[in-house]
Amino acid sequence: MPKKVLTGKVVSNKMEKTIVVAVQNRIPHIKYAKPVLKTKKFKAHDENNECKEGDIVEIIENVPISKTKKWMLKEIIAKGE
Repeated sequence: MPKKVLTGKVVSNKMEKTIVVAVQNRIPHIKYAKPVLKTKKFKAHDENNECKEGDIVEIIENVPISKTKKWMLKEIIAKGE
């Protein structure tokens, strides 16, 4: 089974070897069918501490590394500020 790949923006890199990535998803409103943005945050493993806040990154599903960290950094798509 292929692993899931998500694209999002790094909102925090204050932890050692961990980044927090906010992934936005457009879904239609149940009643009104207007597209609504939903944001979810994922903790991902960043082995070399190379990500900065504002970077656009791809994360890939992985075996659990800790209680809340189940994703790993795949690549940095765009550098932030």
